[in-house]
Amino acid sequence: MTLHGADGAGGADALLTVLELLARQAPPAHFDTLLAEARTAGLPDTELARLERAVALADEVREGRERDAREQDARREAGIAALTDTARDLTFSYDLDSLLRVITRRARRLLGLDLAYVTLRGPHGACYVHTTEGSRAGHGTEGPRLAPGLRIAEGYGLGGAVQAHGEPVWTADYLADERFAPSGSLDAGVHAPAFDEAAEAALRGEDLHAIMAAPLRSGDTVIGALHGADRRVRDHTAEEIGLLAALADLAALAVEKAGLLDRTRAEVSELERDSSRVRTSLTRMRHVSEAHGRIMNLVLSGGDLCNVAKAAADALDATVMIRDQGGRLLATAGDIPGFDEEAVAKASLDAHARRRPVLADDDTWVAPVLAGSEDLGGLVIRAAGGLTGEDERLLELAAQSVAFLLLMRRSTAVAEGPVRDELLDDLIADPPHAPQQMAQRARRLGVDLRKPHVLVLARPEGGEQGRAVVWASSYAYRLTGLKTVQGGCIVLLLPGIDASAAAKAVAAELSPLLGHPVSVAAAGPGWSPDGVARMHQEAGRCLDAMSALGGTGSAASVQDLGFLGLLLSDDNDVDGFVEAAIGPVLDYDAERFTDLTHTLEAYFASGGSPTNAAEALHVHPNTVSRRLERIGELLGPEWQKPGQVLEVQLALRLQRTREVLARGRATADPTRQLPGPPERGN
Repeated sequence: MTLHGADGAGGADALLTVLELLARQAPPAHFDTLLAEARTAGLPDTELARLERAVALADEVREGRERDAREQDARREAGIAALTDTARDLTFSYDLDSLLRVITRRARRLLGLDLAYVTLRGPHGACYVHTTEGSRAGHGTEGPRLAPGLRIAEGYGLGGAVQAHGEPVWTADYLADERFAPSGSLDAGVHAPAFDEAAEAALRGEDLHAIMAAPLRSGDTVIGALHGADRRVRDHTAEEIGLLAALADLAALAVEKAGLLDRTRAEVSELERDSSRVRTSLTRMRHVSEAHGRIMNLVLSGGDLCNVAKAAADALDATVMIRDQGGRLLATAGDIPGFDEEAVAKASLDAHARRRPVLADDDTWVAPVLAGSEDLGGLVIRAAGGLTGEDERLLELAAQSVAFLLLMRRSTAVAEGPVRDELLDDLIADPPHAPQQMAQRARRLGVDLRKPHVLVLARPEGGEQGRAVVWASSYAYRLTGLKTVQGGCIVLLLPGIDASAAAKAVAAELSPLLGHPVSVAAAGPGWSPDGVARMHQEAGRCLDAMSALGGTGSAASVQDLGFLGLLLSDDNDVDGFVEAAIGPVLDYDAERFTDLTHTLEAYFASGGSPTNAAEALHVHPNTVSRRLERIGELLGPEWQKPGQVLEVQLALRLQRTREVLARGRATADPTRQLPGPPERGN
């Protein structure tokens, strides 16, 4: 660093040296050395003054540079600290709104912005404003503003450019920047940006000029943009743009975090729901198990069908009916109003075909009671609240319990069968056993022969008897009766007073079970052990008469056979026969002093001619017609059909004979007063 002071070249070299030292950012000592050498070299005063001035200016430049560096370092440190604080703040917030609000507030404060906002991409390409900080919206200003929810068309403005390029974009004056006009273009070959009137109006309403935008990236996808804007025209430094980009990266992390948290919450909620469903299912399964246990305990402890029905009704919170395979009611717990028999019958067929409960109507279910392939009946329940899957399972288990109970009864009946068969054999034996001894034996088996009972004979018409005998044992045990087999016929002694109904009930249940016709005859009722043999004989004659009349495969009682029953019966109940055939006519004559009975006799005597009957009665034919109409009302519309006409005629003859005999007895006893003849009328 040698200076020559004899000419002006030395001063010029010194000034050039100052510039070189300044360019190299030399320390202050080098400048001091340069001045010392210049003074020693004897530079002219003017050149020396110029050199001293250059060194002073160099000191100012150096100090300014150092000051700028310190300020830049301070800003950098502040930015790093702000990013650190922002990242830390993001760990404290969990919802997306709070996270993005932290980002926009920090961006606005750190960069000294008038407005910061975040736009997120929607599902169809368009963006919408999610969060704003510094907007004039809601501050009493008029006109459109940037507010959350504002929809921005795809490709519009800086956000559209960021979406297209994936890099930060900025402008010193957006409103005057032709690149963002509808006819402008950011780069050669890039289509003109879209125009969004609403978004454009919002930006103008906010009076924004300097705007920069940085992308929010999720992997390689741009999911939105962070915008920073001022209401004045100014340039953005690379440092500001970099800081905004860093904040945008944090915002993207916030969005991903929020999405992850939302998905996690959704998964946790789903797990909680699954756990709740599992707990509920376990509770219901426990309820099913406990209820089934209670029902089975009832079955095993000898409970009857009524107790089982009540236990099932309590467990299902429903009304329960237990029916046999013929649809007859065996037990019930509660009433079912509006019972649709047709719908239940159809559902019963479906239930047995599918071997599981079937819905008959809105709230009525039918469950099959099965033992292997054998149909034992069904459970009908009415559940106002419907049935869950666990309830359906409990219904199936209840049906199994009923099947088990019915099989136990059948087994008990079969086990006691020989003893019970022997008792009925002795009751119908000829000569009969002592009645008191028979009554005692019956009471030991739970049969009270002092109560009314009927005797039923059932003869299967074809096929094996084995299945019918097993059924008969169970049927008699169920109804607290007795059963035996004699002469190829099943003999049943059952409690009741209606022999005809008992015969029909046996036929209706046994015929479908066997799959072929069954001839059933019945007699009774009886009220003592010594009457059982007589009922057995009457039922046998009734069965023979049915076969002779071509009634094989039907069911009837002695009473159902009319006058044939009168002939077959040992009682010869003439009064009962006459009352059944013409009782209403006799009662009508007695109450109203009419002569319908005499009209009937004249009508039949004239061969069914109303005109000839009128001549015999000395009345007008219309009178006879009116009387015959009245008789039809009393005896029913079918009274003139051959079968009933025969019974009416026989009853008239029996009644006339009784009257003749009664007059004969009165003649023999003069003290007896006869009633006068009835007055004739219409």
